[in-house]
Amino acid sequence: MPSPEGHRFPRFAPDGESTVPRLANWAIIGIFMILAFSAIAAGRDFLMPVTMAVLLFFVFTPLRRFAERRGVPDALTALGITLSILLTVGVIAYAASGPLSRAMNNMPFISQQLEQKFDSVRDSLTGLRDAARRIEEAQEVAADEGGQTTIKVEQESETTLGTVLKMTPLLLGQVLFTLILLFFMIASGDLLYLKIVQSFDRMRDKRGAYLALRGIEDSLGNYLGAITIINAGLGLTVGLAMWAWGLPGALLFGIGAFVLNFIPYLGAILGVVISGLVALIVMPGVFWPAMVALTYLTLTSLEGQIITPYFVSRRLQMNTVVVFLAVALWAWLWSVLGMVIAVPVLVVMRVLAEHVPGWEKFGNFLAGDEPPALEDDDQEDAREVVEAGADAEDGASARAATAELVTEGASQPDRD
Repeated sequence: MPSPEGHRFPRFAPDGESTVPRLANWAIIGIFMILAFSAIAAGRDFLMPVTMAVLLFFVFTPLRRFAERRGVPDALTALGITLSILLTVGVIAYAASGPLSRAMNNMPFISQQLEQKFDSVRDSLTGLRDAARRIEEAQEVAADEGGQTTIKVEQESETTLGTVLKMTPLLLGQVLFTLILLFFMIASGDLLYLKIVQSFDRMRDKRGAYLALRGIEDSLGNYLGAITIINAGLGLTVGLAMWAWGLPGALLFGIGAFVLNFIPYLGAILGVVISGLVALIVMPGVFWPAMVALTYLTLTSLEGQIITPYFVSRRLQMNTVVVFLAVALWAWLWSVLGMVIAVPVLVVMRVLAEHVPGWEKFGNFLAGDEPPALEDDDQEDAREVVEAGADAEDGASARAATAELVTEGASQPDRD
């Protein structure tokens, strides 16, 4: 479906023909990409909370605008949002702290149980028994009897606990920085939108930039809202299923399923592996642990193949190959948080591809279907566009509210 007139970014075309050979242009682009990725990776401690704050700003701006229309000051709305996020994170962390602490304390026992289970599985494979025995004999020559294994496990446990303790202040600092930045961005109202729209010269381009921002706002809100509700339902279902199987820490399983499912593909795989390993520790044999892992896999498969495609708008669905590559790329750049923000960043780029001339093929590559055709923009004044669209409920209402301004701008050529 072609997009309506007048919500495009300007096409930035060169004044004359370029004399630089095409190969040299591609070489410059390649160098720029390498430097850009290096800068993103090097600045992860600063860029991660900034990116998260910007994404959350777009998500919560409709709520801020809704409250503003009812006379609630922007600063008060920003304070309520940041405190709510902080309270939610605190409740989740507190609920998970108990089971995690017990798991860390029982790490030597857990490792011993896993070793025994893997030994039984290995012994059941008669074809590999002789080879395994030779490996064990070689290990026994190099190690003393019994004692060193326990010491090694305890050292690994202490190392893991030490790593967690070292990372906790940095993580808390990034969360605090994200919330403070989010507070100031929401408390500033439409100031950020106004500054972005003012950076364009022509009236039509100003309106195009504003509607692109509203499109990002709507798309991110719809996507993250739907995904959060779906993940909460999945977490509840997984927690109940693990409780029904008699696994310890069913609450932790539910919280883990909720958080991990924000990571496409890899989160579900990690959840299946963890549930299977815990079941191996507390359940006899191998068959029942396999059933537990299969239960987790079935629930996540139903969510990913049926529930999410049904409730998430087709316009927001992405090319699965691109999503997987994006998750892998951001995991390489920013570790776990990079995997979480990979899809929201793709959603933003998908919306921009619908508004920026020349990005049509890129948008088609990101999407599962062909994106709308793009047209040129009309001219508009920045402040009039932002003020006219401030009372709109969504992107469609904003488009209707700013349509008259385009007509007025077209009748005044000196404003272009």
